[in-house]
This record gives sequence, structure tokens and C-alpha cells, in this order.
Amino acid sequence: MLTDLTIKNVAIINTLQIAFRRGLTVLTGETGAGKSIIIDAVGLIMGNRASSDLIRSGEDEAVVEALFDISGQPEIKLLLTEAGFDAADELLIKRSLSRSGKNRIFINGSMATLTLLVDIAPRLINIYGQHDSQTLLKPENHLRLLDAYAGIGELRQKFSTLFDRLASVDNQLAGLENAEREAERRLDLLTYQSDEIEKAALKPGEEEQLEEQRHLLASAGKLAAVSSEAFDRLYGGDGTLLGQLRRISNLIIELSTIDHTLQETAVSIDGAYLQLEDAALTLRDYASRIESDPVALQQIDDRLDLLGRLKKKYAPTVAEILSYKTGIDGELEQLRSRELNRHALETERDALKEELKLVGGKLTAARVAAAIKLKHALEAEAHQLAMKGAIIEPTLEALPEPRTSGFERVEFLFSPNPGEVPRPLGRIASGGELSRLMLAIKQVLPDSDVPTLVFDEVDTGIGGATSELVGRKLKNVAARQQVLCITHLPQVAVCADQQLRVEKLVSDGRTTTRVLELNLNERTHEVARMLAGTTVTDSALKHAAELLATGTLS
Repeated sequence: MLTDLTIKNVAIINTLQIAFRRGLTVLTGETGAGKSIIIDAVGLIMGNRASSDLIRSGEDEAVVEALFDISGQPEIKLLLTEAGFDAADELLIKRSLSRSGKNRIFINGSMATLTLLVDIAPRLINIYGQHDSQTLLKPENHLRLLDAYAGIGELRQKFSTLFDRLASVDNQLAGLENAEREAERRLDLLTYQSDEIEKAALKPGEEEQLEEQRHLLASAGKLAAVSSEAFDRLYGGDGTLLGQLRRISNLIIELSTIDHTLQETAVSIDGAYLQLEDAALTLRDYASRIESDPVALQQIDDRLDLLGRLKKKYAPTVAEILSYKTGIDGELEQLRSRELNRHALETERDALKEELKLVGGKLTAARVAAAIKLKHALEAEAHQLAMKGAIIEPTLEALPEPRTSGFERVEFLFSPNPGEVPRPLGRIASGGELSRLMLAIKQVLPDSDVPTLVFDEVDTGIGGATSELVGRKLKNVAARQQVLCITHLPQVAVCADQQLRVEKLVSDGRTTTRVLELNLNERTHEVARMLAGTTVTDSALKHAAELLATGTLS
């Protein structure tokens, strides 16, 4: 709900701060005091077109700020969060107009776009007045009103879900058609690549092993020559290292029989001899096994060359080539199964069309039945609201193609007088008639997700018992939603939970507007003025007190 409104430098308003309460708030005051300017300011908060003509004469900037309590509106909080704004229980919207054309919008202190404001504001507040209605002048809202009256929200949601799924299936089928030629080319390419990699029979770590084997084969001559030479130097004859070491070992053993302290040394030398002997024999055996094998070397070179070509073509390593093959094999499976996918999609599409037709038929039937009942209900309300003989026709027009909402569009046609052909509301209904029609709708369809309603000109052209009825109906709506109403009728004003008097003052040669919240005594005088005019009599005061006490015309 709207809790506070601040207006600065808008038209004749200098500075104005208004605190609103729950229930029904009426704004009263003489013509020209500035009541419509306040509504225009609220319109700016709703995202209405901003004009520099609204800026007070002599000022460079106009500002409107509105504070809303959104503690009970989680969808608004979610919308703000998704847009990157703070989402507490209070929402502050500020709009500034500049003569330089630099108009700005702020939401909770951060700059925002007009697009976001236009998305959020109608969820917070709605104005019903001279072509200000955000609901009745937009035919796309008429279907929502009819469906709400018919109570077919679940059926409509089911249709919408089916419609969206059918659109998705159609898009997938269209994609298959458009990609058919590309799919064939892709299938051929991937099949060749997969076969080529499969034929190569790659193994992880294979390249490293081949490189090592190649290096050994390429060095076979050197390995054989060096290992043979090493064996000869160790074990080849008396002059070899082992022959000399044997003689040294025998000498030390001989000495150790004389000096026992050399026995450990003799053992160490003997052990060294044995180790070198093993090494020599190993080198001899190694040298005897080394053979030059040009055929094996060529085979390894050929294999490495194949791996090199595959790496250049597909991926830097054998492991990555194998991973690539796994990926293209998965894609090949999808491509080869596209016909199965196509058949499945076509089967699903046909089933969805049949179900959509069935659900859409139920929607249409429910809407036709509800339209007849809604017509009578709205006309009955309209006739009570000084629109005797008015005709309201919720018409259904079949669409060439279904939409997410069904097989038809709905528009309310209106004829204010008997004998006139009903026409679209935006072409024929006056501001007062629009306000009263919306008031009638609120009696028939009380539930709404918009917490604050503003009625302007709702009392235009009515009086007497009708005025009393309008007041009671506004009071009834205000039991569920916050209602702000500009009125010149005392019968409406006395139904208010809060009465604000708008008055125009002249100070230092400048005209300005102020708003006063009236207590009971002040309300009595204001209602008396509305009853009697400029001269307030004791009789008018007494009548006003009676009206306020009963809330009805005696």
C-alpha cells in the first residue's frame, strides 16, 4: 500500500507531504485546488509520460517520491531482487523532472530505468479516471478479468503449459529440418574421423614407450660396443681390473694371516671383487643380446609418424585424441538417432495438438458461459451507479492461431445509453464512466493483486441515492484494498476512513497547494461546505454531523 507521498515543484504545488492510511481515503476541496495535480504526480510514479510543463514556474526541477509497504507482496520483492535492487518491506520510488531533459528514476536509492518502473508500478497502484485506467483501456486485461470471474485459472495454466511445450516441440522439429543437410555432412565427417582413430588402435602411454624403444634401437651399435669394451676391461685377461684386484685380494689375505687386524680389509676387498665380477658378467650378457634391427626401427618410426599425424589433426596427445573420439562417438549416436528423435517429436506434437484442442475447447466453453453471467452482473452494478440502460458486452473473438491464453481474444464493449451500439471502452467511455465501471468490476471481482486503487471522477454526473451507493461500494472495496478517491460528493466523503482537504493558497504573490488531514470537527465543516457551498449554515453543519455519524444519507 501507499504510505507516503512527497511532491516538490509540480504545477502549483511547492512542497507537499501526505501520509496515507489503510482503508478509504478521500481527497476533497474546491475545484482547481490541486487534487488532479496530486493524481498526476501519482501517475509519474506509475511511469506515465513526463513533461517539463509539469515543473512549477521558476523552478528547474520537480520531484515526486512515493513510499510503499510491500511486506505482503513477495512477487514485487522477487522482481526487485532479480533486477539487482534491495528488497525490504518498504519500497521507495523517486522520479525527478528537469527542464534540461535529464529526467531520472530511483528505486530504493539506486538509479533505475523507466522500463523497470513501468513493470513494477502497475503491481503497486492503479488509477481509474480520465483515460488513466491501466486495466479497462487495455483489452489484453479483459481476458484476465473474465477468466478470474469464471474461476478457470488452473485450466488456463494447463493450456499455457501445453502451448509452451508444443511451441518447444515445433521449434525442435524446425531445427531438425533446417539442420538436415548439415547433419548429413557432419555425420560423414565424424564417421571418417572415428574410423580413422579406431583403426589406429591407440593406447594411453604408447607414444612414450615407442620413443624409448626407438632410442634403444637407434643406439644398438653403440650399446653393444661400449658394453663389450667395459666387459673386456673388467674381465678380459690378466691385465684387467678384476685380475689385478684378485692379486691384491690374495696379498691382503696373506698379510691378514700375520696381522689379524687386516682380516676385515681382506673381506671388503673380496666382496668388491665379487660385485665387479657380477657386473662384468651382466655386461657380457647384455652385449650378447644387443642386435641391430632396422625392420623393428622402421616399424617404430612408422608408428610414431602415424601418431604425429593424428596429433596434428585431432589433439596434442594420444590421451586427448582418445577423449576426442569419445566425444564424437556420442555425437554420432545422436546424429544416427535423429530419425528416432524426429518420430518421437512428431508423435508428441500430434498428441499435444489434440490435448491443446481439448483443453482449449473447455476454456472457450467456460468463457462463453462466464461472459453471459458477467454481463448481467456488471450491468446490474452499472445501473446502480447512474448508468441506467448501459450495456456491457464481454465479446469473444476466435484467433487465427492459438496463443498462450487460448483460442480467443476477449474485449469488453460498452454502450452508455440504450439504442447505441456497444463499442470498445477506450473509444466511448468517459473518465467518470471508466471509474464507475471499475468500481462495478471490483464488486463483482473483489480479489486483486494491486494493493492500492485510485478513483478519479467516480462521482461525475451522479447524485442523491446513487452517491450514497457509490460511497458504500468504495467502502466495500476499501475493506480489502487501499482506496484513494477524489470526490465532490459529501455522501462519498463521509464513508472515508481518512479525509484529506486539498486547498489553494496565495502567499507572496505565488499560488501553492496544501493538504490537511481532517479531524472529526474539521470533517464536519468540510462536509457541510460540500453540502451547502460557500456559506456554511448551522443546518448544513447538523446535516454533515448526521452523515458522518451514520455514513449514509438520511
